[in-house]
Amino acid sequence: MRYLQQLLVSVTLFALALAAQAATGVFPKSTFDNLDYGLYWFGYGDSYQKAVPGQSNAYYNSTKPTIIYVHGWQNGTTAKQSRETFNRKDAGGPDLDLANSWLMSGYNVGILYWNQFADEGEVKDAEAKIWTATGPRAMRWRNSAGSYSNGPSKSVGDLLFDSYKANLAGYNGSNIRIAGHSLGNQMAIVLSKKISDAVNAGTVSSKLLPKRVALLDPFYSNYGKSYLGNKWVGEVCRTYVTELKSKGVIFEAYRTSSVTSTVFVGDANTNLMKMTAFTELKPWYFQAWQQTEKHNSAVWHYLWSHSYNEPAITGSTLKGASAATSDSRIKDLMNGTKKLVHDLGAYSKEPSDDTFKLQNR
Repeated sequence: MRYLQQLLVSVTLFALALAAQAATGVFPKSTFDNLDYGLYWFGYGDSYQKAVPGQSNAYYNSTKPTIIYVHGWQNGTTAKQSRETFNRKDAGGPDLDLANSWLMSGYNVGILYWNQFADEGEVKDAEAKIWTATGPRAMRWRNSAGSYSNGPSKSVGDLLFDSYKANLAGYNGSNIRIAGHSLGNQMAIVLSKKISDAVNAGTVSSKLLPKRVALLDPFYSNYGKSYLGNKWVGEVCRTYVTELKSKGVIFEAYRTSSVTSTVFVGDANTNLMKMTAFTELKPWYFQAWQQTEKHNSAVWHYLWSHSYNEPAITGSTLKGASAATSDSRIKDLMNGTKKLVHDLGAYSKEPSDDTFKLQNR
């Protein structure tokens, strides 16, 4: 039995490592030969420009609403010279530019990259770097040859916060949304907490505090961590989310697979899901064994759903949760007592035919 449990852990983690990727070669080889991380802004067709403080960017306007995506674990991707972007065809999604709807609606669209730090064979080693610079693998990063080098003395949480606050220093828009996938959901929560602390300290504008945070098939490892005073990462995330909600930040969460919450691999963090506008999606167009594809579907389903109207709730005139759902409606769902469960449209990838039913949390 112990051997089978270990095998399940290995297989599931391997599946989790196969994160959604854009077509290989989108970024030059130098991006993977040298350490590169931080905020990139995107335009149509996966065109991009790295954000550099004080420099103008073709894909950024300081007055526009903004969506920023944070990826998760990236085991083996540096050697493939591959990074996630907004075409998710290789991850089982549509062969579409999923930033298109957001851009047409007037959004800035960005990605916070930490892929070379997240390129670890063990997910918990990548996870630790979000929280501390002195975890099991410190802050080592991987190059395209597969070799590791010593990294900075700051955690990824601090590094991405530095990139965020420096590049949005003059932001004057009214709405920032952060979406984190898998392990990246912890990064989205940690980043939001650091922004909130900086707002409280008067070192950044309150406009930089995200209005809404989306947790996409979120992952939290089991058991206490020495770098968190032996608390579980999911436990600390609940504390952060409670505080951020009191500051007006709206949280939504979408579960699409069992990869992130099997008893031997991840903490389902049910109590955190109850604190959010929580939706259980059923990507039944994939087979039960295609957990990697189901896990990755959370990203492209959410991004794609912005192209369509808010989904219906069976037997109700109220609307369900999606990227297109208003902030006020997501807030109502977050503060309610029900979760949303996929009803119709589960066998279709396209979000346009999705309907949901309400169930007790």
